[in-house]
Amino acid sequence: MLILGLESSCDETAAAVVECGRAVRSSVVASQHALHEEYAGVVPEIASRAHVEAVLPVIRRALHEAGARLHDVGAIAVGHRPGLVGSLLIGISAAKALAWSLGVPLIGVDHVHAHLYAGLLAGRAPSAARAESPASLPGAPPAPALGLVVSGGHTSLYLVRSAIDLTRLGATIDDALGEAFDKAATILGLPHPGGPNLDRLAASPGADDRAHRFPIARLSPDSLDLSFSGLKTALLYAVRGQPGRGEHGPQGYERTEAELSPERRRDLAASFQRAAIDAVLLKLARALDRFEDLAGAPCASLVTGGGVTANSLLRRELARVAVERRLPLILPPHELCVDNAAMIAGLGYELLRAGRVADLSLAPVPTTAC
Repeated sequence: MLILGLESSCDETAAAVVECGRAVRSSVVASQHALHEEYAGVVPEIASRAHVEAVLPVIRRALHEAGARLHDVGAIAVGHRPGLVGSLLIGISAAKALAWSLGVPLIGVDHVHAHLYAGLLAGRAPSAARAESPASLPGAPPAPALGLVVSGGHTSLYLVRSAIDLTRLGATIDDALGEAFDKAATILGLPHPGGPNLDRLAASPGADDRAHRFPIARLSPDSLDLSFSGLKTALLYAVRGQPGRGEHGPQGYERTEAELSPERRRDLAASFQRAAIDAVLLKLARALDRFEDLAGAPCASLVTGGGVTANSLLRRELARVAVERRLPLILPPHELCVDNAAMIAGLGYELLRAGRVADLSLAPVPTTAC
C-alpha cells in the first residue's frame, strides 16, 4: 500500500510517498529558511502563507518522484499535532480535500511520535531508481525501548512499547534543545538557521568545549524533565556581561557579541553545545537506570529522532551510550532527522493497520504532544 504523507507543522512544507510504512518512494521538503532569515526565527504568519504556495507543488513532485498517481494512493496521512496552528491548518486542509476526493482513509499523526519512527524508514532512492522493497527492510526495534526526541520545538523522553504505544516520561519545562541552540546562535551573532551553524562553529579546529563551564539543570534528583533556559541565560551573560553595568542595549549590558574574538566565540559555542548535550545525556542515563521499574522489563533498544539528532556531537554521544549500555541504537539518517513527511506516512501506515483513522472533523492541535 502507498500512503501519501503531508507535513506542515512549522516552516517546512513536505510531502512523501511511503510503501507499506517502511520503503520511502519519495520525500520532498520545501524549506522556508530564506524567508525567516532576517528575523532569526520562524514568523508564524509568513510560514502559513508560504505553506499555501508550496503545498500543491510539493505534493505533485512527491508523486512524480515516486512514479505514482493520486489514484495509486491508499490513504492520506497528515501531521495534525503539535505545531503552529496556522501552519497545521494548511496541511490538514489539503489532506482532507485529497482523502475526500479520492475516497481513501484520512489519518492524523502526532508529529513528535513520528520523529521516533523516522529511523525505521529506508532512505529515498535516486529518482531514476526504486526504493528498497518493504520486505527487505529490517524489523521494528526490540521493545520496550527508550525514545528520545530532540527538535526545535520538543525535547522529550518516551517509554516506547510499539510505534503507536508511547508514554512520555519527561520533557523540557521551557526551551527545547533546538530552540536553545537557535537562541544561543543569535546571542553569538551567528546567522539563521542557528543550530546547524552553532554545530559547525563548535566543531571547527581548535574549539575547546571545556573553555567555559556552563550550568546543567538537574531539577529534582529523580526528575526526567529538562530545562535549558538557565543555560541560555548563562551564555548571554558570558557574551555580554551582566545587565545594568554598561550602555549596550536596553538592559545596559557591558559589551556586545561583536566584541568577541573569533577564538572566544568558537569556544563559547563549543562549551554551550557540550553543556546542552550533557544535560540530555544526564536525563537519558537516569531514564535508562530506572527503565525496568518504569516499563516492567529491561530496555531493549534506544530509539531517537528529531532535527537535533543531526547534531554531530549528539550523534557521537548517542552512539557511545548505546555501546556502553549494549543497546541497539535507532538513529535516523540526516535527511530524515529534520521535519519531513516520510515519517508521517510511515507512522500513518501503522495507525491505519490499528484502525486509528480520522474523519473530516480532524482539527489542528497546536499544544504539545502526548
